[in-house]
Amino acid sequence: MPAGEATLTASGIARLANVGRAAVSNWRRRYADFPIPVGGTPTSPFFSAHEVEQWLSRHGKLHQAGTEQWAWRRIESYQPAAQITDALSIAGAYLLARSDQTVTGDEALLTTKPLIARLRTLDPGLAKMVANVLPKPWTPQLTAMLRTVDQLGREQEPEAAFEYLHSQYVTSAQSLSGLAGTPDGVAEVMLTLAGSGARAFDFTSGTGTILRMAADRALRNGAAFHCYAQEINPQYALITLLRLWFVHLRARRTGQAAAPPSVHVGDSLLADAFPDLRADVVVANFPFGIHDWGHERLAYDPRWTYGLPPRTEPELAWVQHALAHLSPGGTAVVLMPPAAAQRPAGRRIRAELVRRGALRAVIALPAGLMPPTGIGLHVWVLTQPHQRPPAEGLLVVDTTTASKDRAPADIAGTAWRAHLNDHNAEAPGIFRTVPAINLLDDQVDLTPQRYLPQANELANNPAHIIGRISDFGRLINEVRHGLPAVRQAKAAALRAAPRANIADLIRSNSMSVQRAASRNRPSGTPATGSVLTSADILAGRGATGEANHATEDDPGPHVRTDDILIPVLGRAIVALVATAEQVGAQLGPGVQLIRVDPNRFDPWFVAGVISHTDNLRVAGRVSGTGNGTLRIDIRRLTIPVLPLAQQQTYGRAFQQLAKFRTELDEAAIAGAALAREISDGLSAGTLAIPS
Repeated sequence: MPAGEATLTASGIARLANVGRAAVSNWRRRYADFPIPVGGTPTSPFFSAHEVEQWLSRHGKLHQAGTEQWAWRRIESYQPAAQITDALSIAGAYLLARSDQTVTGDEALLTTKPLIARLRTLDPGLAKMVANVLPKPWTPQLTAMLRTVDQLGREQEPEAAFEYLHSQYVTSAQSLSGLAGTPDGVAEVMLTLAGSGARAFDFTSGTGTILRMAADRALRNGAAFHCYAQEINPQYALITLLRLWFVHLRARRTGQAAAPPSVHVGDSLLADAFPDLRADVVVANFPFGIHDWGHERLAYDPRWTYGLPPRTEPELAWVQHALAHLSPGGTAVVLMPPAAAQRPAGRRIRAELVRRGALRAVIALPAGLMPPTGIGLHVWVLTQPHQRPPAEGLLVVDTTTASKDRAPADIAGTAWRAHLNDHNAEAPGIFRTVPAINLLDDQVDLTPQRYLPQANELANNPAHIIGRISDFGRLINEVRHGLPAVRQAKAAALRAAPRANIADLIRSNSMSVQRAASRNRPSGTPATGSVLTSADILAGRGATGEANHATEDDPGPHVRTDDILIPVLGRAIVALVATAEQVGAQLGPGVQLIRVDPNRFDPWFVAGVISHTDNLRVAGRVSGTGNGTLRIDIRRLTIPVLPLAQQQTYGRAFQQLAKFRTELDEAAIAGAALAREISDGLSAGTLAIPS
């Protein structure tokens, strides 16, 4: 293979053809003319991208992708694969260089010297950073990639093209090992609270999402702006600089006052690149839980005006770093782990932040806003202490309890504005200002939910609960009628039916039992995708788990329509047919499925008879977990054999019972909530007992 030629993994081929990875494995076995590997390993081979594209086109399997997809595929297949971040940066640098309308002869930019010379006219520092990631010598692979990127830049604005490629990169498996980007929804919350200012600073910028959004806001509002950033990863710092330069050129074309962005590489705590900067807006999504942050080396640092952060409290070091770079009228907004609001080691510094008025607000975000983190994070809002008397208290906001149709940024912004106008303003269960004296106990727990008892909807509107009582009565009636119609059997039809051993049915290809592939540890590039867990099956919901295998690995079976899903461990056998939301998900390690021949078996019938209580004695084996659960081995069971039409009759009843159990669980939850609200209403005096 010529040096520098683009290559593809099996997963890359699957994306190119818009098929599953298993299809690629089948093609390799079935077609003698399928391209042979040109590199990699036997378990993770590389193929020539050119040969693969020709083969797919020849066999009519080439997916008709748009230029956007082709451009990303060129970047994604960049070799060596470890340099995909550099490939994205080079694509961005090329788009930036040709974004100025005065540039002519774009073909000349497809060599090192003209590209660097053009970038040097914008920013010598940027040109130097790009020169460091360009391959030496320039390769045919790079030329092919940039030609596709150039086409994308002609079809749409160069900035929009780079933002698309960046969004693909952030969500790709290649970036997940090191990049925890800030989703737009979270950045929106932070900037809504931070407000506007001429100087914006992010000291752990990642790839620059928050700062770019801040600059874009300033540009839309016609305000002057200057963005400062520091990032320890030089590749991410370069992407930050490129994204900010696109916004700056946009401002320049409209004649708006905007200084060129200032981005430095380095550890912000150990090597602060902007020691004298005092910004109007400081925003940061810094890394959590890194205990080797320089505690010993920075013991006497002047930034610790609220106390030396313990080694185990790096987040409180970042908080004080943010305050040290804040102008007198500015606002700092940082993302925090919820544990930082209550850990014993940090209570002294938390107390000082509250007592002296530096910490203004703590906002709890809903879980799941910051994947792969599944917990609900906090946002801390900070200002310089002299901006207000220290006894005003702390605004606490819980964005998880409000209506689901309200964005967290809307809830947080409403609460913040209300607090600034009136420190007594509150919305029960959502926000209120807590007096400092109520926070300064022996724990100094700043968790918002601790100070926000849930809103008593009944106390404010007793008619609402009266209506809910009627609704609950109808719900109970619907649940009761959800049971299938049954009668006493004159003959034990199912018990008298002949039985077939599931192990024999598997051998005859009438059904199969499948589980997730077994792996001792993930290797290579982590894969992404939704994974079905045991809890998902029991709750009847879509997949919530995350893939933990390498992209090159076989992900194992995916759920299909009519698959029967069964947790591997349990105190009972629970077999349910896959819902529409579960179809397409990967199997998690605690899940098994039965796939039946639909011409011989009704899935709901098989699920129903397998779930029979007595079957646990046959299929259950001691799990070794020590908590009373058993490992379910379905192969040990037998099932009754009935004509398909008779199976379907039973199957409809089993399906109705599964729906009944789900509705019954929902009714139990609704009933418990209703009983609590009635009790609160009676206690509050807004409901009365009829005479």
